[in-house]
Formats: sequence, structure tokens, C-alpha cells
Amino acid sequence: MISIPNFHTHTKLCKHAEGLPIDYVIQANKEGCSALGFSDHCPYPESFYDYWPHIRMNVNEVPVYFQWIKEAEQQAQFPVYKGFECEWDKNISSWYSQTLKDKYKTDYLILGSHWVTDGKSHIYAPEISTAQLLNKYIDQTIEAMNSRNFAFVAHPDLFLAHNAEWTEQTKACSKALIAAAKDLNIPLEINGLGTARQPNNTSRGMRYQYPVIEFWELAAQEGIKVICNADAHNPQDVIFNAWKARDFASRFNFNPIENLQI
Repeated sequence: MISIPNFHTHTKLCKHAEGLPIDYVIQANKEGCSALGFSDHCPYPESFYDYWPHIRMNVNEVPVYFQWIKEAEQQAQFPVYKGFECEWDKNISSWYSQTLKDKYKTDYLILGSHWVTDGKSHIYAPEISTAQLLNKYIDQTIEAMNSRNFAFVAHPDLFLAHNAEWTEQTKACSKALIAAAKDLNIPLEINGLGTARQPNNTSRGMRYQYPVIEFWELAAQEGIKVICNADAHNPQDVIFNAWKARDFASRFNFNPIENLQI
């Protein structure tokens, strides 16, 4: 079996995944892996409002996370990297560069644009219900990409997950994200976890919540860089989901990147 990389892996510290880093390494050893990156949901300062503490580790658990990864690396037959998946909020922009990157010495950060703020709380991207807020979400995501803190954009089509129909607005929003990725030379991720979600029944037939065919048709036209990852929340998915992402990518003749600039 050909060995492939996966740079999007979670652990039980995020409170909605299973397993320790060693469990993912053992499974990846069995299935063929060329590089494995751990990118669990990043901690935020406790003073930061509405940061969804129920789906991420806290600051005090960072040393535990890194120790687990270090121990797992000893059993790996491939390079292992440590990182975080982050949402963006410009009010704490220094947190990404000065704390997550410089202080904690992470190998990489990825942008998981899960939310947009309405000024009072953070709203999950697939649950955005107004055109104004969706435009704000796209602007916020592009702002994060422009910060140059992130190695790639995870599931860039996540905002379409509960939006079963392809509209002129979602097309325009997708084009804006893709154009930004091309201009900034930032890879976009085809996310294998999305293929396991409950599919959407649309006027075009049954479709994945994500990856979204129409989004990636546009991306293919622009010739952007693509990375295929598992977004593994269970050890059994660590390579399997990455292969599913690659199978989807093959429809558009993408050549997924094999390494990050770490």
C-alpha cells in the first residue's frame, strides 16, 4: 500500500474525539503513513469571550498534549508533527503568532474557520442564517488567511454543510475564498471526515455536506494547491479518511501536496 500523509488529527483532549496520539500512530503504522500531524483544537485565553471551551483543551493541558505526541513519536515509522487547529478572531491576533507559534513552539497551525461573531457570540459556520453574516464570515476567513499564521485552510467549504442548495451567493463566497487562496498560495483542504457525515438531499441529488462538488469544481478551474486530510477524531480513521479525501480529489485531477513547509 502506498503511504500517504495526514496533517489533521485530533485527540481526546478536544472532548469530542477518541484516543491518544499513540493510538493514531499505531494505526497509521499499520496502514501506511508518510507523515502524521496532530492538530487538535487550540486553547484560547480564558479571558476570551465565548471561545467554546466544551470542544477544546485548556491552556494547562498543552504540556500534556505535547508530551503525548513526544511519546507517540518514539513508536512512529514516519515523521510526527505537533500543531493546532484554530478559529480566527482579530481581537486576539497575537495569540496565534506569539503564544501558539512562538511560546509553544508548534510545527504548524491550520485554519479551521468554524465560526463568525455577531458581536455577542460565535456562530457555527454551517448555521449562519443571513447573507450579511455569511459575507462577514468570508471576509473574516480571508483576513485570517492574510495573517500568514496558517499552513492551510481546513474544510474551506464547511460553511456550505447545512446549505443544501447551491446559490449565487454561495458561489460568489466560494469564488472569493478560492481567489484568496490562489493569491496567497495557501493550500485548501479536502476533508475526509465530511464524507462520513449525514449527506444532504438536494435538487441535484444526494451530496456530501462537504466536500462540496461545486466548490471544488471552481477550485480546480483556478489551479489552487490542495491538501487531503483525514480530520481524524478516531484512530481507525487516521489514514482511511485521508484516502477518502484523495478519492474525492481524483475526480478533479488534483495532485495533493505531500508535505508542509515546516
